[in-house]
Amino acid sequence: MTRLVDLPTLAALVRGMGPERFLCELADEIQASFLRWDDYDKSARLASHSPTGVIELMPVADERLYSFKYVNGHPGNPALGLPTVMAFGMLAEVATGLPLLLSELTLATALRTAATSALAARALARPGSRSMALIGNGAQAEFQALAFHALLGIDELRVFDIAPAASERLQRNLATVPGLTLRRAASVIQAVRGADIVTTATASKSHACIVTPAMLEPGMHLNAVGGDCPGKTELHPDVLRAARIVVEYPPQTRVEGEIQQLPADHPVAELWRVLAGQAPGREHEGQVTLFDSVGFALEDHATLRLIHRLAEAHHLGMDLELVPGQGDPKDLFGRVRTTGQQSPTPS
Repeated sequence: MTRLVDLPTLAALVRGMGPERFLCELADEIQASFLRWDDYDKSARLASHSPTGVIELMPVADERLYSFKYVNGHPGNPALGLPTVMAFGMLAEVATGLPLLLSELTLATALRTAATSALAARALARPGSRSMALIGNGAQAEFQALAFHALLGIDELRVFDIAPAASERLQRNLATVPGLTLRRAASVIQAVRGADIVTTATASKSHACIVTPAMLEPGMHLNAVGGDCPGKTELHPDVLRAARIVVEYPPQTRVEGEIQQLPADHPVAELWRVLAGQAPGREHEGQVTLFDSVGFALEDHATLRLIHRLAEAHHLGMDLELVPGQGDPKDLFGRVRTTGQQSPTPS
């Protein structure tokens, strides 16, 4: 049988654990995966682009488990009453190909993106960072805020979005989080001034310059989340040139990330090497650092493992007969063979 975890089931699980606890456990799972980097069969995601957005397939496997994620990115969807990002994924046994888990990954993608952002920031931001500017207050914003609050101790958020309603929603959703103060900013400049960390999480599919060189301050850490496909960026190219850049998987990030704006040989550090101690994160107090985050299949593999483990432990979800599991495995026709009176033919 294949375990199905739909959106209401995962939401109930996260709500029951508490989002911050779930984010911390997820960050640990993702870090464990990055520390086993060489154990995985990796590739850049397969993308199908259209004028309105992109649909992607993200596969990865180790010696035991295979996973894939289907995910889209359509910035115009909210006007149609649909999420910008929608996703689902599967976890399967490598030895047999048996699907173990079919799971929603829309909520899970927001959680794993935030957990990975905070995981990278622990290695790159200055110790003792307490303030973060959050530019773009869409569906990802609350998760980013909670991950940085839980994993780094961020206690002040300066938030800005070109749509005031988005910032108002963010304030309402996080109003009761203990020890977290939100301040509405009138502009990007006002939000980033004096911030230890700057997170950009915007949806527009364009070459934007949300953060410019004049906004940089010594020791600032940038967490660029929104730029995740060709033609979609958030930072001025000179911001990239001024920063130490860390990425998930260079063959993918050079096509999709902020560094698509730079020459193909521009030096970057790989996150797994930083986490493993094979490459430095922050090299000195005044250095500007950048995590050029586009999302990588390894993070979804870790997320699906955690969901499967928690769903099994808490008896959540439902079993699906997604593939033949009983009777003669070679007699597939037996599933449709008629016996006795023939069933009506569909009209």
